[in-house]
Amino acid sequence: MIYSDIYSFSVLTSDGQEMRLSDWHGKVLLIVNTASQCGFTPQYAGLEQLYQKYQPKGFVVLAFPCNQFGQQEAGSDSEIRKFCKDVYQISFPVMAKIDVNGTNAHPLFQYLKITSPGILGGRIWWNFTKFLIDPEGKPVRRYAPWYKPEKIESHLQRYLPG
Repeated sequence: MIYSDIYSFSVLTSDGQEMRLSDWHGKVLLIVNTASQCGFTPQYAGLEQLYQKYQPKGFVVLAFPCNQFGQQEAGSDSEIRKFCKDVYQISFPVMAKIDVNGTNAHPLFQYLKITSPGILGGRIWWNFTKFLIDPEGKPVRRYAPWYKPEKIESHLQRYLPG
């Protein structure tokens, strides 16, 4: 199937509810594969700051925990959700744990890797790879794990109203 935007995809939230990405139509999204025990985990704080600052203007961060890199996200979905809330006071949506590479990669990440290839082409290198999505559901930029959330601010502002 050929997708023209992310709105064809559904995902599961960390509490097991199905969420259609079309529910976010018109919003600027930052989709991030995350892990709780990664050297990049402190980026949760920067992601939350961006979310708090720009959520009223239509910005949403969507975290997708993944255990494919160094087994750095071994917990259950409820443990991950609790960690995010307790340690980083995360208020943006945290999805159910998924694979981002390989034969079991979630279709959303298959699409993101095709439309926004990185230095490894069709693979994600590590946790905290980020994808900026415009209000029409089109990926507009991919960020490597070491690219800090605060550096994304000027990019996301281009797609927000006003």
